[in-house]
Amino acid sequence: MNNRVGIVVPTLGERPDYLEQCLRSIRAAGQAHILLVAPTSLNASPLQSAGLIDSVVIDEGGGLPSAINQGISLLPASIEYVNWLGDDDLLSPDSLKECVKVLDSKNDVVMAFGACEYIDTSGRLVWKNNSGKWTVPLLRFGPDLIPQPGALFRRSTFNSVGQLKTTLGWAFDFDLFLSLSKVGKLHYLNQTLAQFRWHPESLSVEHRKNSVAEASAVRVSHLPTFLRAVSVIWECPVRQATLVAGKRLTAKAQSKARSS
Repeated sequence: MNNRVGIVVPTLGERPDYLEQCLRSIRAAGQAHILLVAPTSLNASPLQSAGLIDSVVIDEGGGLPSAINQGISLLPASIEYVNWLGDDDLLSPDSLKECVKVLDSKNDVVMAFGACEYIDTSGRLVWKNNSGKWTVPLLRFGPDLIPQPGALFRRSTFNSVGQLKTTLGWAFDFDLFLSLSKVGKLHYLNQTLAQFRWHPESLSVEHRKNSVAEASAVRVSHLPTFLRAVSVIWECPVRQATLVAGKRLTAKAQSKARSS
């Protein structure tokens, strides 16, 4: 039977232990075609021999959102539902199965998502994002609290909204969620679907100020024209609150590391 789910894993191959954990977690999450986007320097043959990936494509070097777009476009034609997963993140057991159930049963839903645990470099729990379904209306005026790992969206809708914007360096998932929410429903599942590894090398952590500023620009760009001029009223406190929350999470992760 052809797979209906495709997961793209972009990687530089610099964290082989994390990468193997990531791929094994996808296999445990449900039936899926796993496509690795990697540089020519990575020998993916052992991963294919171990059954951890189904295909590999060479990264064209256009940046992370470009690599993800490339991977999704090269998935088999049978794939209906897609997402990507960072090579240091994990999916929860059966999480893909649960998302597929929702997408199969609700034609007006374009994306399913759930809770996400934030873990440190050793896999210890730091915090749990269990924001709930109210995160969807919050997207337009507040921070993006939808966890991208563990989500699953329709490939056809992803293509219809223009895929990921390659001009964005950090908030391309936020921009996608806003675009998807304009054409269909984003459905929240009250269960943990993934684990996001919070460490200094994480893209969103290392460049926190830039990512928060870019998210703000993305949020404003999706507002009606008449609201953009006054958006500064809430954008400044939202940016500040997001930065403070990130610093607290980093401090908590560092504290756990020191106490271990």
